[in-house]
Amino acid sequence: RGSEGGKRRKKSSSTSRHGRRESRRGQRGRSMSRSPSRSGSPPGRGGGRRGGGREERSRDRGSGGHRSNGSRSNGAGRGGRDGGRSERSRNGDRSNAPRAAKAKPRGDVYIPPFKLARMMKSVTDKTGEEYQKLTWDALRKSLNGLVNKVNQANIKEILPEIISENLVRGKGLFCRSLMKSQAASPAFSHVYAALASIVNTKFPEIGELLVKRVVLQFKGAYKSNDKAVCTASLKFIAHLVNQQLQHELLALEILALLLENPSDDSVELAVGFVKEVGALLSEVSPKGLFSIFERFRGILQEGGVGKRVQYIIEGLFAVRKGNFEDFPALTPELDLVEMDDQITHEISLEDRLEPQTSLDTFAVDSDFEASEKRYE
Repeated sequence: RGSEGGKRRKKSSSTSRHGRRESRRGQRGRSMSRSPSRSGSPPGRGGGRRGGGREERSRDRGSGGHRSNGSRSNGAGRGGRDGGRSERSRNGDRSNAPRAAKAKPRGDVYIPPFKLARMMKSVTDKTGEEYQKLTWDALRKSLNGLVNKVNQANIKEILPEIISENLVRGKGLFCRSLMKSQAASPAFSHVYAALASIVNTKFPEIGELLVKRVVLQFKGAYKSNDKAVCTASLKFIAHLVNQQLQHELLALEILALLLENPSDDSVELAVGFVKEVGALLSEVSPKGLFSIFERFRGILQEGGVGKRVQYIIEGLFAVRKGNFEDFPALTPELDLVEMDDQITHEISLEDRLEPQTSLDTFAVDSDFEASEKRYE
């Protein structure tokens, strides 16, 4: 009997729980049927939210495809974007519109050689400004091409072509072309110096102008602490001294300037300069070279420079002990000028030098035809 009573109690408690669940479900269904949905319409198959969304879409379709205020604002925003795009396109058209080209001098515009020759033939007035400009452009391009093409093997073949050009009229162009080529390729400094030395025997004013410009370039780079330009300028000056186009006194002045207040950079520049010009100085000015090496010895003893520069100075003493065997003043291929024919210029660092840059630009010659015949 106790077990049967317990079973009956369990069955009654389970039935009471089931009844309570059913009553709760019924109350929920009644409340849902009585209260409207959030969108204001009875729930459909997909629930209140989905049904309301469908009804709103149908209303929009029934109103002739017109959008609500929100959609109009979006349309206005798109219209603003389209307007901005149209304005940008207009501005772009304006920016792409051809602008008035600035008038450039003829020397800055590349003209092919065949076209330049055709233009020179078409000009009837052989003494006018237009024809003189064309001949100036042809001279500039020819000198640039010949200087860029010269090397140790073909210098003898290139030299007659350079002499055939009017170097009296284009001496500024020739010096500028030499300096630009040497700055771009310092390893060919000895070749450019040999070419300048040969031209100097025919036109000494060209050699003097070249030395002045190179010295001015070195002084400007030394003041502005431009080590790269100083190195290239010193190498060119050293080979001009080796060709005896410039007196060796300039080399001693430069070394005294570099070693007066020694620093790592100045001492390194001086060591490189002595390597290039030391072989000649040992022959023509041994006392001057001895004083320079005594100054190097004093810098080593003072220890005012870094370890790397001290090793460089010790290497220079080793080069001097070997009589500058690896740094000859002249190679047999570039020893092209006889001692009696060479003209040596004596330019100092203390001189007031003028670069004469006006010679690099075109100027009308009133006696053009006569000067051309005189050069021929």
